[in-house]
Amino acid sequence: MTVTSRVVVEQLLRASLAQDMETFISLFAPDGFIEWPYRPDGVPGRLEGRDQVREFLIGQAGALVKFDEYRNTVIYETTDPQVAIVEYEAYGTVIPTGAPLHQTIIAVLRIQDGLVVSYRDYLNPLVLAEVLASVARG
Repeated sequence: MTVTSRVVVEQLLRASLAQDMETFISLFAPDGFIEWPYRPDGVPGRLEGRDQVREFLIGQAGALVKFDEYRNTVIYETTDPQVAIVEYEAYGTVIPTGAPLHQTIIAVLRIQDGLVVSYRDYLNPLVLAEVLASVARG
């Protein structure tokens, strides 16, 4: 049975919320990538391959924020069965400061054979810039 793009996006969101990074990473093709087209300084623009994704998510992002809840999640299926768009609000905590976090996210994913080959994450860069500044102020 073929796994639909919607199902893969749902699995990614569940793994992300559970902070199950190994499951999250296993849903990527070996050469799959994540891009952040809009980001503050200090955040990479692109991570290529499972190893880079793992290193960043576990080493840096996992120590920065913890998401507690995703709200208003909508997954849009497109006329291309390999492309899905997800829109949601992420609520959580900035780990080093304990400050609350609210981030609006839209992501465009391309999925082939049940694995993510591209994940473009259009998060709100102003929220991320404030998180990074608050951590630097410590």
